[in-house]
Amino acid sequence: MNLSELQSLLRKTNLKPSRKLGQSFLVDDNVSGWIARQIDPQPEDTVIEVGPGFGALTEHLAGKVKRLVLIETDGRLSEFLEERYADRGVEVIHCDATQYDIRPLFAEGPVKFIGNLPYSCGNEILRLFLDAPSPVSQAIVMVQKEVADRFCAEPRTKAYSVLGLMLQERWKISALKTVGPNLFHPRPAVDSTIVRFDPRPVDELPLYSPEIFGNVVKRGFAQRRKQLHNNLKVESERWAEICEDLGFNVGTRAEELDLKDWVRLSNVLEPHPCNGLPPSSTESLDVVNEQDEVIEQLPRGEVHERNLLHRAVHVFVTNKGGDLFLQKRSMLKDSHPGKWDSSASGHVDPGESYSDCAVREMWEEIWVEPKGELKQVVRLEAGENTDQEFIEVFEGKAAGKIRVHGKEVDSGRFFSPQQIEDWIERRPEDFATGFMTCFKAWRNL
Repeated sequence: MNLSELQSLLRKTNLKPSRKLGQSFLVDDNVSGWIARQIDPQPEDTVIEVGPGFGALTEHLAGKVKRLVLIETDGRLSEFLEERYADRGVEVIHCDATQYDIRPLFAEGPVKFIGNLPYSCGNEILRLFLDAPSPVSQAIVMVQKEVADRFCAEPRTKAYSVLGLMLQERWKISALKTVGPNLFHPRPAVDSTIVRFDPRPVDELPLYSPEIFGNVVKRGFAQRRKQLHNNLKVESERWAEICEDLGFNVGTRAEELDLKDWVRLSNVLEPHPCNGLPPSSTESLDVVNEQDEVIEQLPRGEVHERNLLHRAVHVFVTNKGGDLFLQKRSMLKDSHPGKWDSSASGHVDPGESYSDCAVREMWEEIWVEPKGELKQVVRLEAGENTDQEFIEVFEGKAAGKIRVHGKEVDSGRFFSPQQIEDWIERRPEDFATGFMTCFKAWRNL
């Protein structure tokens, strides 16, 4: 789409670009095509495009992917896009992208994200779609150059900030190309940069808690000219010990620490309750008979290898709206690594009751105690669908904010039961076997 074509469309639709919405339309077809190619559209892909405008990028994606979803907040543009692409299999959703419910996208499998993001709310849109857990496997966006510089910023630079660290935590970010205002109508007052987001390999950083990491980073940058211990409010003696252990200068400031330093610092300031526990494969478990009676104790690894009967619990934590918290299992787990599972689950320790185990697993996996008593709602017999475990399922609410740690859980999110049901039907391979059995029984109550 060039400038004359855009001006013709503006007249035809009686539409004037909205300053409030930050509308500035790309009018260089070569650049539009180049940006679309960066997402490497494939026939099996689901692609989400935010801020499609009159379809400058859409034109290069329509018909090339399995599913293309456009999210447009301007009702006039939504109507135009629906008419223009009605016969090309493109879906148009008229809504504010910052209010879009991304949870159904998990049932699509990994999705790709692309967009010419408005300056006014681009950061908020990115946080919504890219914060873990995210259904997005790759993203290409165009943003204001100054914002892109903050995304990619290195330590000891003016652009280095909370925004960049929070995005770099999960993503490898690359500035691909910067373009001038002359490629847009109306012309913005600044240059724009096309940025690529690729997932950060899971083994690049030490294991850590995303929630604690984010809290520490935000506190650390509260007043960036202050020395870090003043922002974090750590007493001098303890701070000196921390700095000696981590190799920091006691007078260091927030902008001097790199991403790995921040992760290490967050682990020291508030270590995970399971930090000192031995590897799970060395644990001993009660082996039981078909009547769920203890007959011996063996190492966990041997129990699994020999498919012996044993005991476990699953905990379903719900919120006020009835949504269920699912965890994405750590890639370090010896069974179902990276799969979606119950809010918390685990083996019953020797001599431990099912109910005591449920409370312990909540604390160890999602770092929170139950609000009131947990209610036992389902009991399942051991078999192939339960990984040879007798399982008791408990339901309850969390007494505080859920937090996770990479040693036990990668990330988590609340989903409605119907969203989970639809997701399981479409992609059962995304879930741990035992959870699907527990969830089906829970839904049938």
